[in-house]
Amino acid sequence: MVFRFVDSNGILQERFFDLIHVTNTKAATLKENLCSMLSNHSFDIQNLRGQGYDGASNMKGELNGLQALFMRECPYAYYVHCYAHRLQLALVAAAKVVVPITQFFQKLLFIVNTVDSSSKRHDELHDAQMVELARLLAIDELETGQGANQIRSLKHLGETRCSHLGSVSSLMDMFNPVSSVLQNLAADSTAGTHRADGDTSFKYLTSFEFVFILCLMREIFEITEHLGQALQKKSQDIVNAIWLVKSTKILLEQMRSDDGWETFYLTVFEFCMEHDVVVPNMEETYILRGGRARRPPNHFTNEHYFRVEIFHATIDTQLAELTLKFNEKVMDLLSLSVTLIPKNGFASFQAIEICKLVEKYYPADFNQQEIFGLEGQLKHFVADASKSEDMKNIATIVELCQCLVQTG
Repeated sequence: MVFRFVDSNGILQERFFDLIHVTNTKAATLKENLCSMLSNHSFDIQNLRGQGYDGASNMKGELNGLQALFMRECPYAYYVHCYAHRLQLALVAAAKVVVPITQFFQKLLFIVNTVDSSSKRHDELHDAQMVELARLLAIDELETGQGANQIRSLKHLGETRCSHLGSVSSLMDMFNPVSSVLQNLAADSTAGTHRADGDTSFKYLTSFEFVFILCLMREIFEITEHLGQALQKKSQDIVNAIWLVKSTKILLEQMRSDDGWETFYLTVFEFCMEHDVVVPNMEETYILRGGRARRPPNHFTNEHYFRVEIFHATIDTQLAELTLKFNEKVMDLLSLSVTLIPKNGFASFQAIEICKLVEKYYPADFNQQEIFGLEGQLKHFVADASKSEDMKNIATIVELCQCLVQTG
């Protein structure tokens, strides 16, 4: 249990408060234990103004999750997902609802582990990259400049320590060298059981479906990476986060459109042509694994499979996850809160927006008389505060709270 609060001096505090043992992790059990702890220390649950947990269903559930149980008793304890949890990991988990995506990450892990299985393989990958660089230099297809064309290593998929974007991008950038190493391993009679791993990895790597999803995940991760990085910052820029959420969803929706599909498919096609990956005829009937053609009522073409079953389905999981984590109420609450930020002499301050915040989200904290006169008081406040020597250099809500207490 961690409390975040403003103390009597107006200073924001955050304290680890207690570690609570529970017999199970059901939402009702968690609530009972938390309420008991709060009561034992004379905390009134009605004073709770926000709660944040990870994305587990027993926490975030809209009907019976822990946040929902608290909001039944305290309607102003608005739930915001804990953004310290890696957004990209949540998006990867959402994408894995699509079966081919789960299989892709299993194959990706297998390929990376096979290539990275020994120092000998490291050396072979280094040599293969040198050969590839020489080839590209010979045909004048290399960018030049400081930091360009360096020898790289494959990045592992790490659930906590490594970006999935890094792993996907490194494989795409080193596709030919990795392919060369795997071919050599599959043909090496002295490699023993590793020959089978090399052969299997090579088949995975050079299949159209694997390349299609490899390109898809790179584009999705590149779109969502900026938002994920912004949410990892210790000090949150609310305005920036709100705009990044909106722009991320817009870019994903554009990618999902007809034009987005055409552009993406052209990218995949060009990558396949460049790396000698066989592209299937998109008009032909999609063949199930095991060589069986689709039969009615599930009869569809290769284009339908890649466009609808993978491309659309995967982007839809990303949009759904973003909507879940940044729902309409959270976005509205954050957007209205932005007006409180006192940067640049209260340039963002809008009395009418703060009145909306009061009326829509915290009506019980103000009586009708206070609400009636609030807008006028706020206008007087900002006119005075924008010229105040005490307030002219403050830039955050935290500093504003402290200054209000100090100046009375």
